[in-house]
Amino acid sequence: MVPPGDIGALPLWVGVFALLGLALAIFNYVFYVRVVRLVLQGKGTARFDHPLQRLNGALLISLGQQKVLQRVKYGDYAGIGHAIIFWGFLTFMLSYGIFIFAGSAWQGFPEWLLTETGVRVYSSYLDILAAVLFVVLVWAAVRRWVVKPHRLRYDLTRHADALLIVVLIGGLMLSTLLTHAFWVAQGGTGPEADVPIGNFLGNLFVDWGVGFGTANTLQGVFWWTHLSIILAFTVYIPFTKHMHMFAAPVNAFFRSLEPKGALPTIDLENTEKFGAGRIQDFNWKQLLDGYACAVCGRCSDACPANLTGKQLSPMHIVENLKDHMVAIGHQGDRNPDHVEPSPILGGAISESSIWDCLNCGACMEECPVTVEHVPTIMDMRRYLVLEESKVPESAMNALLSLEQRGHPWRGTQFSRTDWAEGLEVPTLAEKPDAEVLFWVGCTPALEQRSQAIARSMAKVLKAAGVDFAILGDEETCTGDPARRMGNEYLFQMLAQQNIETLNGYKVKKVVTICPHCFNTMKNEYPQFGGNFEVLHYSQFVDRLIGDGKIKPVKMMEVSVAYHDSCFLGRHNGVYDEPRNVARAIPGLKLVEMGSRCRERGFCCGAGGGHMWIEESQGTRVNHARTDQFLETEADIVGVSCPFCAQMMDEGIQAKGLAGEKEAKDVLELLADSLEL
Repeated sequence: MVPPGDIGALPLWVGVFALLGLALAIFNYVFYVRVVRLVLQGKGTARFDHPLQRLNGALLISLGQQKVLQRVKYGDYAGIGHAIIFWGFLTFMLSYGIFIFAGSAWQGFPEWLLTETGVRVYSSYLDILAAVLFVVLVWAAVRRWVVKPHRLRYDLTRHADALLIVVLIGGLMLSTLLTHAFWVAQGGTGPEADVPIGNFLGNLFVDWGVGFGTANTLQGVFWWTHLSIILAFTVYIPFTKHMHMFAAPVNAFFRSLEPKGALPTIDLENTEKFGAGRIQDFNWKQLLDGYACAVCGRCSDACPANLTGKQLSPMHIVENLKDHMVAIGHQGDRNPDHVEPSPILGGAISESSIWDCLNCGACMEECPVTVEHVPTIMDMRRYLVLEESKVPESAMNALLSLEQRGHPWRGTQFSRTDWAEGLEVPTLAEKPDAEVLFWVGCTPALEQRSQAIARSMAKVLKAAGVDFAILGDEETCTGDPARRMGNEYLFQMLAQQNIETLNGYKVKKVVTICPHCFNTMKNEYPQFGGNFEVLHYSQFVDRLIGDGKIKPVKMMEVSVAYHDSCFLGRHNGVYDEPRNVARAIPGLKLVEMGSRCRERGFCCGAGGGHMWIEESQGTRVNHARTDQFLETEADIVGVSCPFCAQMMDEGIQAKGLAGEKEAKDVLELLADSLEL
């Protein structure tokens, strides 16, 4: 874009840089007051380790648009449009430095830097890109305000701010084309007169009778219009969701490198507050999340609680937290007794939405800017439980049972070993040198439906000749329900008790049935010194099959739609192993749950303690998942989790199809196919 002439007696570059300086001064002041100063109110968190790993990931996520494009394989092509706009934005940002700011100070700078050929190529590229981006922007506007896919129907995604940004960017593209066109129309020469679209339009204007004076004036008008939009955009960004352009790369760099399924721990002896009920109770990364949020709706569109009519919307959680922080302003020095002028919980964020969360991680999986919704929600849940003593009645019953009996199944009449009657399963006390500890878990041991899964596991291990034992009455709950229901104190008590028991027996390898036990022992026990090799049964049995130690032989002429457990799949990346076990069964036909499988799997409704917490409103999550299973027309919904088995069983019964469809653990199907 060739700069226009000087502003009367004032050199062009003086005006340009004076306006740039003013815009940057406003931006920096607002950025500090509305962003930096507020974010730094948060507690410290260790996010400076492994800098090269962090940088590599941040580059892939931000510059490479890795997570923006992850939905494309499922037929959502909006990510491609966003990536084109983003990469176009980077290209134009570079061009502003070369052609507008440096070019206004020294008109020959672009050719000095790029050579005449380079200027011709780059200018032509910008000319074509401006037209492409304008078309993409029109498509984006039509999609958002006319087509309106589900994730763009939320109030936040339909804010007027989004329309204004589209208009501003569209104005940049149009002014680019018209500046080129009127440069050609006034008889301009040089490499920037050779741009294809601008050249065509310029000659068209000449044919329409646009004279030199008019073209010269309009070229200056559109050049200054372009610069004005750039500067207005710069000032406007800190006030809008488009702050994510700056915050998202930083957020990606400071993303958690801990296992996905691990919640951050609390130092119970040295913390000011348990959980988070004020801005100062959150860590600075959680506060930064609100500015990184692109308000794209992907998280809420993937949230099973939101999709079944609950109050929870992960997008609204992080946005409302940010808006609350901006509204009340900086709260002064850290003070554990400080009371904010208006409450977060019960005010900006409803308590019901905090209890709706299933901890399934779908929101974090979908988020293109690495917002960490679940830990933020869980910190507020911890605050409600540990500081306010606010717990749903159904959750309180489970927590009381955990505290008094070491398991959440209040009212069960079974002991820890009743399920093994007649199977001659040894305990570690009887066989302390066993190679493998079979961690049964509360649900397979104490819940009648799930006992069949534990029996199947014992049969498979015996058939493979595995040297194993169980803890029996020495086993207590891993603490997962307590932690997910917000009682961190009870969780840590149970975890430390189990770690002491396992270390006492010098246990090295643990195999679990339940993905929740698997996730807790594998990812969260190391927080307290519990370092063991922990495998889910699907991983262990897949190896046994691969090594030829067990061989399914009985034909199972059934079709099975496999349901991914959130705590096995999304939180721990175990997708292939349970499918491999199912495929090893002769005659079994394995199908997927449409697009709601693997990393996009839909929760059964039991996560986040909801095996015991009643749902607040709307459709039951397990009923929605049952509908998705029924759409596959498979005979059986296959699971690898006792919670999922119960939830899908109930869903099938609620649909009146108990005699036609059934829920079976893959382990049960395998045991049925073995010669035992």
